[in-house]
Amino acid sequence: MFLARAIGQPAREVEDGDNPGGIVWWDLLRPTDAEIARAERLGGLHVPRRAEVEEIESSSRQYQRDGAVYLSMPLVRRSEAGDVAQVYPLGLVLSHDRLMTVRYSDYHAFDALGTDLAGGGQHASAPELAIALFEAIVNRLADVLEHLDGTLNARSRTIFAPEGRGRQAAVAGRLRASLRDLGAGGDLASAVRDSLLGVDRSTRFLADCGMFRDEDGLRGRLVLLARDVTSLTDFVGHTTNKVQFLLDATLGFISIDQNDNMKVLTVISAIGIPPTLIAGIYGMNFKVMPELNWAYGYWYSLALMAASAIMPLFVFWRLGWIGNR
Repeated sequence: MFLARAIGQPAREVEDGDNPGGIVWWDLLRPTDAEIARAERLGGLHVPRRAEVEEIESSSRQYQRDGAVYLSMPLVRRSEAGDVAQVYPLGLVLSHDRLMTVRYSDYHAFDALGTDLAGGGQHASAPELAIALFEAIVNRLADVLEHLDGTLNARSRTIFAPEGRGRQAAVAGRLRASLRDLGAGGDLASAVRDSLLGVDRSTRFLADCGMFRDEDGLRGRLVLLARDVTSLTDFVGHTTNKVQFLLDATLGFISIDQNDNMKVLTVISAIGIPPTLIAGIYGMNFKVMPELNWAYGYWYSLALMAASAIMPLFVFWRLGWIGNR
C-alpha cells in the first residue's frame, strides 16, 4: 500500500497517474514491487526493498545517497494476544523536502502521527516530521515497557502468592504458566532493546548528517530524544533483571515442588518396607517356626505389620514431613 499523508487531510492511497509531489510524507505499508517502482518514479529516490532494510551491518542501516539519508532498524510490535514480541524491519528515506517510510506491519506510532497530521498537526518540513515520528516510536516503546512492567508485577504476585491447602495441581499449573509468560516477557524486552538501539543509532546519524539546524530547534529535540532513549534502555536493563529473577524464583519453586513429590514417594516407600519385611519373614516355609502353631500367631503378625507402618508415620509426622504441624 502506497499512502500519501498530507497535513489536514486523511491518508490516501497513491494510484497510477496520481502526483503526490507536494506531500511531505509518503508511507509505504507492505509495498509491492509495483508500488516501490511507482514511489521511485514519482520521488526520484531509491526506495529500499525488504532485504535491504533487514541488513544488520551498521553501514547498511545508516548511510547517505543522492542527497538523502537512508535509515533502517528493527521495530517491535506487541501482539494483541499478549506480551508476544513481533519484530518487523522499518526503513526511512529522508531528504530536505520528503520523508518516505517503508514498513511491513501496522504500528500504533504511525497511526497516531498520521491522525495528528490529518487533524492539522504542524509538522511542515520532512526533518521535523522525521523527528516527530521517532518521538512517537519512542513513546510507543515506553508504553510497551510500562505494560510489560505491570504484567511482570502481576506475575510476581502470582508466583509468590501463598499456596494454601489442597492446591498442588493448581500450583503446578500456575508455575508452568509463569514460565511461559516470563519467556514471552523476556523476548519482548529484548526486542524493545533492539528497537531502542536502532532509534539511538538513527538519531545519532541524523544529528551528524548536517540536515538539522540549531535555529529550527530540531537538534535540541534530538538531544531530548537521545535522553529518553537512554532512560528507556536503562529501564529495559531493569526489566531484564526482573525477568531473570522471577525466572530463577519460578524454577526454584518447581524444584521445591519436585522435591516434595520425591519426599512423598520416600515416605510411602519407608512405610511399606517394614510390613513387607514382616510378611516375608512369616511367609517362609520352614518346619520349625515358633509362631506357626500359636493360636494368636496370625493376629500377632498383623498387629506387628500395622505397628511397623504406624511408627514411621508418627516419626515422619513429628519431623514435619507429612501433615501440617
